[in-house]
Amino acid sequence: MSKLRLAIVLLIGLAFAAYFSLDLGQYLTLGFVQSQLDVLRDYSQQEPLLSSLIYFGVYVLMAALSIPGAAVMTLLGGAIFGLVWGLVLVSFASTLGATLAFLASRLLLRDWVQARFGNSLKTINAGIERDGAFYLFTLRMIPVFPFFLINLVMGLTPLKTFTFFWTSQTGMLLGTAVYVNAGVELGQLDSLSGLLSGSLIVSFALLALLPWVGRAVINIIRRRRWYKAYKKPAHFDTNVVILGAGSGGLVAAIIAAGAKAKVTLIEKHKMGGDCLNTGCVPSKTLIASAKVAETIRKAADYGIKGASGEVDFAAVMDRVRGVIKTIEPHDSIERFTSLGVDCVTGHATIRSPWEVEVDGRVITTRSIVVATGARPRVPDIPGLSDMDYVTSDTMWDLSELPKRLLVLGGGPIGCEMAQSFSRLGSEVTVVDQAGQLMSREDEDVAQLIEKQFSGAGIRLLLSHQAHEFGSDDDGQYVITETSDGERCKTYFDKLLVALGRKPNVEGFGLEELGVEINQSGAIAVDDTLRTSCPNIFACGDVAGPYQFTHMASFQAWYAVLNALVGGFKTFRASYRVVPHATFTDPEVARVGMNERDAKEQGVEYEVTRYSLDHLDRALADGQNLGFVKVLTVPGKDRILGATIVGPHAGELIGSFVFAMTHNMGLKTIGATTHIYPTLQEANRFAANAWRSARVPQKLLPVAEKFFAWQRR
Repeated sequence: MSKLRLAIVLLIGLAFAAYFSLDLGQYLTLGFVQSQLDVLRDYSQQEPLLSSLIYFGVYVLMAALSIPGAAVMTLLGGAIFGLVWGLVLVSFASTLGATLAFLASRLLLRDWVQARFGNSLKTINAGIERDGAFYLFTLRMIPVFPFFLINLVMGLTPLKTFTFFWTSQTGMLLGTAVYVNAGVELGQLDSLSGLLSGSLIVSFALLALLPWVGRAVINIIRRRRWYKAYKKPAHFDTNVVILGAGSGGLVAAIIAAGAKAKVTLIEKHKMGGDCLNTGCVPSKTLIASAKVAETIRKAADYGIKGASGEVDFAAVMDRVRGVIKTIEPHDSIERFTSLGVDCVTGHATIRSPWEVEVDGRVITTRSIVVATGARPRVPDIPGLSDMDYVTSDTMWDLSELPKRLLVLGGGPIGCEMAQSFSRLGSEVTVVDQAGQLMSREDEDVAQLIEKQFSGAGIRLLLSHQAHEFGSDDDGQYVITETSDGERCKTYFDKLLVALGRKPNVEGFGLEELGVEINQSGAIAVDDTLRTSCPNIFACGDVAGPYQFTHMASFQAWYAVLNALVGGFKTFRASYRVVPHATFTDPEVARVGMNERDAKEQGVEYEVTRYSLDHLDRALADGQNLGFVKVLTVPGKDRILGATIVGPHAGELIGSFVFAMTHNMGLKTIGATTHIYPTLQEANRFAANAWRSARVPQKLLPVAEKFFAWQRR
């Protein structure tokens, strides 16, 4: 350690030792300051320059060493020196002290922090280099975090010292003025009746309004920064332009039209987006056909002998396309036009915050909602580009059932399609680098599904990384490798890449406009679904963090309402209750936390579990594989999350979704009458299992004696 660093450490150590050992904090209380106020004022009048220098020096030292008491010192400055001179002293002293703390943090810790966490901090460092002054100004204007913490943290970043100084000086000026003014008013009190004076009430009201005023100033600055390079149209063609006619875009359009706003919906491909054309609808239709094939195979288990059936894969795919055709009118241009939506087909490009161009036509709009969805993520693996692979978007063009299907990815899409193609007659292999299927689910969930898959003849290569693809005389193959270096060569006839989906953020003007993209590759939005551009909003897969159709619809409501009336009322989305399901057999559905989440987040919990092999309806249906698992707050019935594995789990999870949304606990579910015999009873039995486990055991012997006494 250099001599300078050692000296700084010793100085800080001595200062804190003196502060606590001498109990200096007692002199930095409002009560003590008020008791000595007359003495301090008299001295400042006798020695104005010296008193100012002493005050300035003490303030700088306190700010530099992050000693508590800055608020009291600021009030004292106003009480002693008045508004103008007090503001000058406090403003420069606080900024100088903050800069010294910033430099001390930088000298002592920045190199170590950047060396150890540099890779994780790349995005933050880039943001600071690009917009560090604005970030710091925002933190100064809206005091969410303690200023001493901001000083220390900013010292660890690439922010320049001069930028830190002037930004802090200007950013803290408004708050400093309010506090100094409050100090002036407090200094004029000579009796308790002065507490009700109008000027003092106004000063405290200004203190209370400071965060809102700061936020308003920041919003004004943010808008000016965004809009300074663009000319705002004198009038607008429409209230809102929506890019993308998938789940989010359709819901946003119908809400805007229902509110009698003029809305333009732009889609370059097919109305209905991924969900209708390549996602939820076709996949669930395929799953239904596969389930029928499996039911025929198991007919003997239900006493039906001689049942047989042959899979006609082309007919299965025709049925898929037929179901899509049946649903298409619900999402058609004709229907939405009849509802008052201006539907435009073509490639859209955002030219400015108020202009969208579609094939040469420029549409001016007050707001824009981006709902461009996502596309399959295809990794850069040697040889993959030479393979004739399909994704969840392109697999629906298949006309022949592949004899050997390789599924790359063991997430929801991969699992659903692997089981379906296996039931339709393909030899299926699933490759995933994770140690289990459905890597975000609990281990007991994954183990049950893996056992079901293996029992059906699906080959699982878990903890296997796809190393390279190739082909030889025996056909196409993949070479996978484990963490131990073990290699495996697997042949296939068709490859399904199912490694998640990548948000569609390129090619329509976001890059040129400078709209912020987050680390996951999605458009960065706040809880109002607003992007970094004040009048552009985003919803659905392109915004994340949940790539579910129902969440796109959920977000669309907030995005379009804020786009239309955000200047008058703000609507904020909450992700406290987010359900999802994977439609394997058995289905896997979850809402809220599972055990994996709770452990990662350090949340204490209790587990209640109910097995479906105790449920009458599940036994009658021959579908008793699965369980209901509920996480609750220790000692309480408040639900943290629920996981259901079993038939129709996607429907059954609704009880817990409703309960969590409306802050109901397991007691409410347990006290609700359910029809017998239904699968829904499993939720009530799980709730009653929680109650039974908490019956006070010590009272049972007493109850036994009481009932025995009654029988005499």
